[in-house]
Amino acid sequence: MDLTLLRDGLSWALLLTGSFFLVVGAVGVLRMPDFYTRMHAASLTDTLAAIGILGGLMLQGGLTIVTIKLVLILAFLLLTSPVASHALAAAALSQGHKPLLAKPDGTLQPTAVELPAEADIVETRP
Repeated sequence: MDLTLLRDGLSWALLLTGSFFLVVGAVGVLRMPDFYTRMHAASLTDTLAAIGILGGLMLQGGLTIVTIKLVLILAFLLLTSPVASHALAAAALSQGHKPLLAKPDGTLQPTAVELPAEADIVETRP
């Protein structure tokens, strides 16, 4: 079997998988009922899509400087995406955005969120 054909097939599989996760994330953002679930759908699928698409591009690029640049981009995305999602959720929570929880009958309602008191927050900055 030709290795070029195998590399191209695996590359296309990764590209299509990454594209699938992008579409699923977009549908999730449109279909989810509140901010937190939308953010969850977008952040998870964004990371998975980046892994798939950049992995496919790395296979297409071969062992070149382009692949090194793509690895650096992927490492940057894998480090910053979870941090950005956490910061966004923490900011929304501190601004009073309430998550939706299901009641026993299946309907959704905003819930009260208990934030820590100012005295309970430990300052870690120098």
